[in-house]
Amino acid sequence: MDKANQEECCRYKKKGRSCAEKEALIKRLNRLIGQLGGIGKMIEEDRYCGDVLIQISAAGKALDSLGMSIMKSHLESCVVDEIQSGNTEVTDEVMELIKRLR
Repeated sequence: MDKANQEECCRYKKKGRSCAEKEALIKRLNRLIGQLGGIGKMIEEDRYCGDVLIQISAAGKALDSLGMSIMKSHLESCVVDEIQSGNTEVTDEVMELIKRLR
């Protein structure tokens, strides 16, 4: 992996998340993982398609919500810091992230 790709995939926040924020995000993620496991079990048990689809929809919304929570944090910390330091090009990255979250 060249240095540019390594930097792209291995960037870190300049100001780390608080312990409470990490804990809340991990809790939400673990709940989502459990939800996905439940969907897998429903499929294994040949549960009614409509019920499976409802659970898939709920898991998708939970994942979207998690993404929006991280986006909010990103805007309030990383993006604000970049703009305050004069890097207004960070808005291009934000727009790309918003497109991906949609």
